[in-house]
Amino acid sequence: MAQASKNARTASATQKFFCSCGGEVKMKTLFENGKIKNVAECEKCKRKERRPSDFR
Repeated sequence: MAQASKNARTASATQKFFCSCGGEVKMKTLFENGKIKNVAECEKCKRKERRPSDFR
């Protein structure tokens, strides 16, 4: 039996980030001044940071 290549294996580990207020952090893509910006935003308190790990 043939082995599946390492790129064909699907090991999806999704990581959820939470704000200090208890809300879930979601990534959003904004288009400002002709540039695409990725921003992490808390759904509950609407706080915005550059990346989800900044909410700690």
